[in-house]
Amino acid sequence: MRVGIVCPYSFDVPGGVQAHVRDLAEALIGLGHEVSVLAPAEEPADGGQELPPYVHPAGRAVPVPYNGSVARLAFGPLSLARVRRWLRDGRFDVLHVHEPIAPSLSLLACVAATGPIVATFHTATQRSRTLAAVHSALQPVLEKITARIAVSALARRVQVEHLDGGAVEIPNGVAVGKFADATPLPGWPGEGGALGFLGRFGEPRKGFPILADAFTRLAPERPGLRLLVAGPGDADDALDAFPRALRSRVTLLGMVSETDKARMLSSVDVYVAPNTGGESFGIILTEAMAAGATIAASDLDAFRRVLDDGRAGALFPNGQPAALAACLGALLDNPARRRSLAAVGQATVAAFDWPVVAARVVDVYQSAIAAYPSEPTVTDADESSTLRLPSYLRERLR
Repeated sequence: MRVGIVCPYSFDVPGGVQAHVRDLAEALIGLGHEVSVLAPAEEPADGGQELPPYVHPAGRAVPVPYNGSVARLAFGPLSLARVRRWLRDGRFDVLHVHEPIAPSLSLLACVAATGPIVATFHTATQRSRTLAAVHSALQPVLEKITARIAVSALARRVQVEHLDGGAVEIPNGVAVGKFADATPLPGWPGEGGALGFLGRFGEPRKGFPILADAFTRLAPERPGLRLLVAGPGDADDALDAFPRALRSRVTLLGMVSETDKARMLSSVDVYVAPNTGGESFGIILTEAMAAGATIAASDLDAFRRVLDDGRAGALFPNGQPAALAACLGALLDNPARRRSLAAVGQATVAAFDWPVVAARVVDVYQSAIAAYPSEPTVTDADESSTLRLPSYLRERLR
């Protein structure tokens, strides 16, 4: 099967959707399918990080506030031309777009293509007025989607309540073997206890200040306790969240490769997810589970579902650093409890292994293709498809 996958967010910047697209593409290739991914990205300069061979770069993206964060998106006449060229050259059996209502390549691909289109929705935001307005404006685009996938029950609820459509719930996947086989970083986790955090620590909804507060409460009574942090952000800003006397016990790795992320997760006794909202699934939880870490997470609905309502990891009340400190202290003092939670987590995460998830996605592809028995076509590079866009977006393409 020839599969074209569109990622709306820049491959130059790590993110959950980008990781999902990359891992899905590689799982599909492993199952014998031919895959091409279109994503905002620049051709790597000499000495720069090479893109995976299946990724077709669609050029520079620009940062845009989106879904409580800042996403790097690509939109405009040049992007539309690149989408059309990629579709024409690929002649895909099925087109799989991610986050098609984001103003980026996935939306443009829905406009430009005909034939079977599968859309995956990752976002679980429930701002109904905004979604209702988007639904009305983009109804012609949404109607072109043959089949919908939601990565969580929350994302599916958004489809049902605000976008007039159901969706097959297929969770994010995780490369279980890669994380299970990872070697801890030198000197970690150590004897005094090690906590871990991975994410954009400068982004409020990731909850890093809550973890910093909890660590500050715990550390004075636990002289060997350390915190291992990975992810983008200003190191000085991160350390400013801690009293000066504790900063030497906080290790900042900065941006890490996929290999080093797996090593980082295998290097801690407890992985902490203090996120305060905006999470539709929680892929980092499955990765930490695969790495064998015990998890302490805020009781967001998305996290509760991944952790089987607390059976595969400890939950604490969202936004409460004192409760997080108590949760972490109890876990650090009870190695048997940590081992039990980690074992349940590793058993639970087997259902999220990418070959299992990818096989379910292929079933959706086949159902979508069955609705289009003839060979898919691509619209000509004229204004006809552009005119199907709502006016405020159509102006951006002129």
